[in-house]
Amino acid sequence: MSKIENIEQEIRSLTETELATFRKWFLEFDAEVWDRQIERDSASGRLADLAKKSLVDHKTGKSTEL
Repeated sequence: MSKIENIEQEIRSLTETELATFRKWFLEFDAEVWDRQIERDSASGRLADLAKKSLVDHKTGKSTEL
């Protein structure tokens, strides 16, 4: 059995209270991972490149208002 399958099995065996606690923890954990990724992308200049491309696309009519 793989590590992921073991985790899935463990999660399925949680009580409602334990599952609620796990969900809260995982949402916070996942947000922290996402924040670190954004920080790395920003520091590497990747977000600047995406912003430049977005501005060019907008100026050439390749975007729409929300």
